[in-house]
Amino acid sequence: MPIWIALGLLSIAFHLYLIFSGLIPNLVTRPLHMALALPWVFIYLANSPTARTTGTIFAAIGIVCCLWIAFNEARLGDQYGYLESTLQFWIAGALVLITLEMARRAIGWPLPVIAALMLLYGLFGQHLPGEFGHPGLPLGSFLGTITVAEGGLWGSLTGVSVSIIAIFVIMGAVLNAGEAGQGFMNLASAAAGRLRGGAAKVSVLSSALFGSISGSASANVASTGAITLPAMRDLGYPKRLAGAVEAVASSGGQIMPPLMGAGAFVMVELTGIPYTSIMAAAILPAILFFATVWIGIDAYAARYDLKPLPKDRMPAARVVLTTGAFFLVPFAVLLERMFRGGYTPQYAGACAILAGVVLLAFDTSLRPSASRFLQRMHRAALSAGEQIAVIASIILCASLIISVLGQTGLGVKITSLILSAGGEQLWPALLLTALACLLLGMEVPTTAAYVICISVAGPALQKLGVEPLLAHLFVFWFALLSTITPPVCGAVFIAAGMIDEDWLKVALTAMALGVGLYLIPLAMIANPALIAVVETPVRAVLTMVQVGLGLGLVSHALIVPGGAGRRMLLGGVGLVFLLGNALLP
Repeated sequence: MPIWIALGLLSIAFHLYLIFSGLIPNLVTRPLHMALALPWVFIYLANSPTARTTGTIFAAIGIVCCLWIAFNEARLGDQYGYLESTLQFWIAGALVLITLEMARRAIGWPLPVIAALMLLYGLFGQHLPGEFGHPGLPLGSFLGTITVAEGGLWGSLTGVSVSIIAIFVIMGAVLNAGEAGQGFMNLASAAAGRLRGGAAKVSVLSSALFGSISGSASANVASTGAITLPAMRDLGYPKRLAGAVEAVASSGGQIMPPLMGAGAFVMVELTGIPYTSIMAAAILPAILFFATVWIGIDAYAARYDLKPLPKDRMPAARVVLTTGAFFLVPFAVLLERMFRGGYTPQYAGACAILAGVVLLAFDTSLRPSASRFLQRMHRAALSAGEQIAVIASIILCASLIISVLGQTGLGVKITSLILSAGGEQLWPALLLTALACLLLGMEVPTTAAYVICISVAGPALQKLGVEPLLAHLFVFWFALLSTITPPVCGAVFIAAGMIDEDWLKVALTAMALGVGLYLIPLAMIANPALIAVVETPVRAVLTMVQVGLGLGLVSHALIVPGGAGRRMLLGGVGLVFLLGNALLP
């Protein structure tokens, strides 16, 4: 364990050093980022002695290859992505295979299988008949672009993982190692515990707060659910409702500013739009999502007579203030550095990390302790090292796919297919894109699903008149659907297991509660003013009210008991409020 703590601290120090030190060549920082991630995936996460032995071999070879790239970056920059020796071919082949195996061990088979199929297409696609073939690529150029140039493995996506995602993963690990998690729960309990269905509403608020820094629906369920699920069960909530509340609320963390998980930072790189602008555009749709969940919970609370939290479970005001400071102070530093200081998100995040590290020495009585600080830093180091490595595995594997799409022109061809299948019409193309996001999201993590879908469907949507940011938000939201939509719904599986309920019952209830996840992206397309909060704030708020009314009606149609006619009327009127602007000439 001391070795892993030291490696985690090294990973934290490396990524913070990059923020404060200035410019370092990309062909140095990005291979070193992969080298630091390899031991965590291949050795730390190994679940058997055999996996650990083979993992050690993979990690050793991978680290040597990454170090070779970093030490030879100046010479490789003059090769313009072409391999020049037998050694370079071996290194390139090893890096590609290790990346695929790294992703398989980190997140399972689906993403590396897709990447392997794409690589085979790049190597042999010239033999395919028809428009989906390509002219052929020299092996030295194909592999070289992937492994020795600032594209492929070391492209802009990996740059986002190095300089931005890693920083906010570290920030989340530092906050979660201290009192911030309890601070989330206490603040949520004080704000919503006294209301009807209070335990469920506490889950919504705490998951929104925690999820905005964790960026993972599964991690959110496992952490906040450990507190909220037993509370709901003890208060007599139906098990399927308790599990659904936690799964849906946790899924919304990835769309909730200020952090929004890894996807928002990838969006910055892909669109060139400043992070603050993306955050501003995302805030009203995120509020609408959680408001819809809140409305659904209130309807269920009335239906099942769900009481507020008992007084003995309500935190005292002093406890709320003291524990709240443990996440409010770092968040205040983050927002002040970004908005008032005008610094980049990663620099602001690094400053927030330093504030969070200082707070690790204190408990709720505000008494410092060196031993407490060391224990929490150990937890933060282990958590940050592992999470950075898993996300790096996803990003590196997705980078292989993006590189092949670019080199072969396959992305353009799939875009043309979407346009032709949709009859050059916007709404059929949107529905095809949504279906692709849902299917792909069932197999790969949200960020990877978003990157792949936007690479092939984004240009098609933009050709049909959708603004780039709107297209990206649309795809990103639909990439989240698989967290609560059967047959593969990770957040539901975890919540159902923790509450000991049939997962399908939990999933069906979650889909009713999380109906906003399905409808809000469509409402954004029909009402672009919803994301224009900076340009036209008054109109954006009025649009939010209109869309919120529609969501409330649809939610009641799904949840509140009544005849089929009444439900259809409520749902139909709600859809008119949501999508009516798209029906106008």
